[in-house]
Amino acid sequence: MTLRLRSTALCLMALLPIVAWAEIRLDTPRSGWRQGSAEGVHFIQEVNYPASSVNSAPDQADTARIRGQINGVSKGDGAPARLIVNGISMPLKVQEDGGFDRPFVFPAGSNNVEVRSPDGQQARRVQFYHQGSGETPAKLRVVLSWDSDNTDLDLHLVTPDGGHVWYGDRSLANGAALDVDVTSGFGPEMIASPTPLKGQYLVYVNYYGGAGNPESSLTVAQITLISEEGTPSEKQQSFLVPMRAAGELTLVKQFSYP
Repeated sequence: MTLRLRSTALCLMALLPIVAWAEIRLDTPRSGWRQGSAEGVHFIQEVNYPASSVNSAPDQADTARIRGQINGVSKGDGAPARLIVNGISMPLKVQEDGGFDRPFVFPAGSNNVEVRSPDGQQARRVQFYHQGSGETPAKLRVVLSWDSDNTDLDLHLVTPDGGHVWYGDRSLANGAALDVDVTSGFGPEMIASPTPLKGQYLVYVNYYGGAGNPESSLTVAQITLISEEGTPSEKQQSFLVPMRAAGELTLVKQFSYP
């Protein structure tokens, strides 16, 4: 009787479809306590237009990068994974081989990083304490991401002294810098400053267009402002802005620092 039931169960299992589960691996950051190093920490990445992804510099320090692999994900749908850093959720584009690798200079103190598969069914999360020796963390960070692939949005920041950070001028003398110009969709693009000036800031988003299609349809931008990151005074604010037409330049936020 037992053999008959086992045989029946095996036959039923053979009829069931095979489900491929995404497997997520996080090579860095690693959990636990660690000491940082300024050596090999790059915020600005080299870009060869058109940029297809956000990738770390070849010698980027492991203490300042998010790198790993997602296996078992369909390459046809183009859906992004999700990256959540210290509570800030943003899309994460996965390469054809399932890999991802992006720079991120973490603040001193407790940090957590989570990567979720495109279908949201699998996740990998690490928590670590970063001592931050020798690194200069961002005191002001502006993050732009958007919800459609093959679409190019650009982040612009006007600083209190009249400086203008954008893909055409990615680093200013006052310390503000754009990490990378993402032209293929989702982002994120980040502008950060370790020494932000006091005064009024203007955040603009430009709908540059779609890849090979300047008449791209509606895409929704998510902008997140983070000040005093990693301190008891940290503040976060996220909001959504619909971008309707290529060529549109929108003032999405005016704020004062501190």
